[in-house]
Amino acid sequence: MSLIFTVSPDFNTKYLPGWFVVNTMLQRQTGLAIHLETFDDFDSLHDATRLDQIDLIYANPFDAARLVRDHGFVALVRPHARPDEAVVAARAGSLVSSVESLRPGTRIASTDNPDVHMMGMIMIEPADLDADNVTVQQRPSYVLVAKSLLDDDADIGFFLAETFDELSETIRKQLQVLVRSEIQVISHVFLAHPRVAQQMLLIRTALLALAGDARGAMALEDVGIDHFEPVEQEEVEFMIDLMTALTA
Repeated sequence: MSLIFTVSPDFNTKYLPGWFVVNTMLQRQTGLAIHLETFDDFDSLHDATRLDQIDLIYANPFDAARLVRDHGFVALVRPHARPDEAVVAARAGSLVSSVESLRPGTRIASTDNPDVHMMGMIMIEPADLDADNVTVQQRPSYVLVAKSLLDDDADIGFFLAETFDELSETIRKQLQVLVRSEIQVISHVFLAHPRVAQQMLLIRTALLALAGDARGAMALEDVGIDHFEPVEQEEVEFMIDLMTALTA
């Protein structure tokens, strides 16, 4: 029976073909049958993890914390020099020129990415804003978050920083960054379910070796990763503790 591998649905859709290549490379290097299953949204992903259907996952920090603490997943590797950061942006030329200029009733466009939304809400706290005095409009993608700003359907938008930076120059010129997080130590993590304990070393070794192979390096480039690096359990626990403190 195949191991089911998935990727947090917050990745840029242009990376989807690359993830299928990464999955193929993993199968070749490990000799394991691994099936890549993708989900359109976090609700679908969370349903699958709740039903214990996922064996391997490249998870965002929020889900990594939940899966490690509540389901016993084990961290294998993380992407090198690719921390998860968030951006709070507004339409260029709007009355919103800084976080401090925000007022109760602010309309926020956000995706269902929980860690980006959490960081965004933290960054607007200096304006005395919280879930009780803002209106959140959920959008299925960061492109549609940007569209909400440009159409004046929202005052500010929350973006994954790397996705914001990858918006077209035409769109970015019409937006202004109010604040960008600089947490540095929060990142996606590649996790394995405890039931695949006997294969974990094999899978970790294969992931670490991808960048040393020409085809593997190209596959990683196609998903925006330079290379994977080892991650110690203590580092994961620190990230989880930090996520817990941020949400307290």
